[in-house]
Amino acid sequence: MTARRLALTPAVARRFAPLLLLPLGACNWVVMSPAGDVAVQQRDLILVSTVLMLLIILPVMAMTVWFAWRYREKAKAKDYDPDWDHSTSLELLIWSAPLLIIIALGAITWTSTHLLDPYRPIERLDHERRVDPAAKRLQVEVVALDWKWLFIYPELGIATVNELAAPVDQPIEFKITSSTLMNSFFIPAIAGQIYAMPGMQTVLHAVANKPGNYDGFSANYSGAGFSNMRFRFHAMDQRGFDQWVAKVKASGTPLDRATYVKLEQPSEKVPPTYFSSVEPRMFHAALNMCAQPGKRCMDDVMMTDMHGGGGKESAHDTQGLRHDGTIDVGGFHPVEPGKKGEIAQPSGMTPAAERTPAAQGHEAPGQKDADGHAGHHGH
Repeated sequence: MTARRLALTPAVARRFAPLLLLPLGACNWVVMSPAGDVAVQQRDLILVSTVLMLLIILPVMAMTVWFAWRYREKAKAKDYDPDWDHSTSLELLIWSAPLLIIIALGAITWTSTHLLDPYRPIERLDHERRVDPAAKRLQVEVVALDWKWLFIYPELGIATVNELAAPVDQPIEFKITSSTLMNSFFIPAIAGQIYAMPGMQTVLHAVANKPGNYDGFSANYSGAGFSNMRFRFHAMDQRGFDQWVAKVKASGTPLDRATYVKLEQPSEKVPPTYFSSVEPRMFHAALNMCAQPGKRCMDDVMMTDMHGGGGKESAHDTQGLRHDGTIDVGGFHPVEPGKKGEIAQPSGMTPAAERTPAAQGHEAPGQKDADGHAGHHGH
């Protein structure tokens, strides 16, 4: 029995060509084909760094194969010298080439680290156009929730969930925070990622140069609903953006503190949601973790601490300092992970019987709980 050899004809090559592309099937090349100038500069940085490193890698790989072939046992190379141990010219080449590449990479890294600092306002729209110093920057406040994104446009008085829009060629300033867990705000088409952290604010400047519909997501694992923590970024002309703003304002749903507290509860696959108006200083409340009724804002607490504290009576005033979701005022029950588009509804006041004795013991003198009972006095 003889085995038949498969001839590699053009027809066979065409038939099996798709199999060669399987390793690239999961690749998304949006980072290498961006739609914003900041992302373009980051792509160029990747390409330049890769080329500089290949200047060493490719010759070393080629010389490895060439030396193995030239000095194989059967080659009988005339210049084979088993006692060779030094060459000044080769030493200069081996050490100078990597040193020059490291110097070049260091210079590029130093300059790009400052020029692409996410906190630094962008100075150009693209490689040909500079930003007009008098140009208005679009302000967007971002809150990473479990597991969805809230976008607040403070100057326009609107807010959205899992949908973001901006005009083409208008600089954008994102102010970013998180409600509970650490996330990473990332729109690969226009800029790099930056962390969203509870009780802290980060900043990202970017611009979109091409109209389109782009992906945005969290690049930092944050729990069960992380995979569905995605949103759409629409880059459009000014007319299209104005129409989008009008559509959001026509939704008729306001975003107040009570709505935010409901929205803050864990939920997955929440469809894009519009809010026609936003309660003033909503982002400040989210940033300082005081959106729920009865909570004290972190900046207020820190200011009190800076001035030496609030006196002896402050030792009993702990109700507004709890940020673990089990506070006595405005407590909420979370939604079970995996339920599509559901937002938790308020459970109302937590009865005193459901609170721990320690929690009941921290009532201020004369303060009454949800059932109208006076708090326990310390001895």
